Amino acid sequence: MPPAWFGREVTGESAYANQNLCAADPRTAGDAPAPAVERTLVLLKPDTVTRGLVGRIIARFEDAGLRIVGAKMRWMDADLCRRHYFDLAERHGAEVYAMTARFMQQGPVIALALEGFDVVTTLRKMLGGAFPSEAAPGTIRGDFSHHSPSATAATGKGVANLVHASANRAEAEQEIQLWFDKGEMFDYPTAAGAFSR
Repeated sequence: MPPAWFGREVTGESAYANQNLCAADPRTAGDAPAPAVERTLVLLKPDTVTRGLVGRIIARFEDAGLRIVGAKMRWMDADLCRRHYFDLAERHGAEVYAMTARFMQQGPVIALALEGFDVVTTLRKMLGGAFPSEAAPGTIRGDFSHHSPSATAATGKGVANLVHASANRAEAEQEIQLWFDKGEMFDYPTAAGAFSR
């Protein structure tokens, strides 16, 4: 007997999801290129550390099959903050840079280098919108924070949005080089890797 959905038209988000699943199936993908294994930088910001959310957020990354290839905790000084956010003032203004710098230097951060298929895009989807109040439920920012644009304006403080992630592959490469020396990156087998390599 055919499944209950057999013969019915699938529409909306379900139809899109099914198309993606079929496209990823090696039996139907044809000559489609394999997804790229990438690395990206994640910073667990001072609000993550001080609220005790580090383990819960890292668990989400590991649950998604992402591999931690570098990890360190450090306090951002003014120089590192300037080098990390080198173009923020140009893109969003000096006031936004100043608020961000104050916020990022108020406590320690944890830097992670993560690896996985299309990890840059995957991670940004997992995080949700930059303002937690606009992030969807189920995303890290949507589940663990509520900071809004109006709160930022009212307090004059940077956005408490828990996590920074590289915006694209080029930025990821640059940021990983800023935060990690070559000897601080590790290669090791994982159970998830058995299914993805």
